[in-house]
Amino acid sequence: MTSVPIRVLFFGAIRDVVGAREDSLEVPPGSNLGSVFEHYAVRFPKLKDLAGSTVLALNQQFSSPAAPVADGDEVAFLPPVSGGSSGGSQYTQHIADPAGHFFAITREPIDGTAMARQLLRGEDGAFVNFEGVSRNNTKGRATRFLEYECYEPMAVKIMAQIGREIAASHAIGRIAMVHRLGKLEISETSVAVVVTAPHRKPAFDAALEGINRLKKLVPVWKKEYFVDGEVWVDGEWDDAVITARS
Repeated sequence: MTSVPIRVLFFGAIRDVVGAREDSLEVPPGSNLGSVFEHYAVRFPKLKDLAGSTVLALNQQFSSPAAPVADGDEVAFLPPVSGGSSGGSQYTQHIADPAGHFFAITREPIDGTAMARQLLRGEDGAFVNFEGVSRNNTKGRATRFLEYECYEPMAVKIMAQIGREIAASHAIGRIAMVHRLGKLEISETSVAVVVTAPHRKPAFDAALEGINRLKKLVPVWKKEYFVDGEVWVDGEWDDAVITARS
């Protein structure tokens, strides 16, 4: 029986171990995600040290190692996440929701206040703009700059899922989530969560829930560059993701 061709993507610290962003692989019929990971763990033994914290995705969905792979599938190895204008042309991936919500990945500077002005409706009496910015140190160690990467199509889908769930459970008008990729200088915005609402409390509550869930669910990774070296920032997965992989 012929082998099954799949595409395998590597992110964050796993990309450094493998030395590539992606690979084309032929696997035997009946293979699953676990056997795909084991294939690379044999080639790159350091992957075994990361197995306990690595989450697998199949066609941009969190999946368990037992999930079977088929011809043309896209598989991704995801280390723990450390995340953090109009027209859409500045966004590498974006979803403009029919309800007026907006979710995007960009390599351009983020202006959360301008975004809020675009989201506001006549009945809104408040907006909250949370922006995460790059700081100049980690535990006293001077930071030169940051670099972000992500699994772009999956990231924007998960942001949209989070945002829609929040909009359904809070008395808000609209919500937007935008994350930046690439090199960020100190004090630049890496992520913005913007919420508009008739009243302030739901807007604050929704923005806080939005950034907290984004940081543990959206596949974004951060590398910090110091004068004397660089390191991928340790993160953690949400409990729901851990459940999905078991």
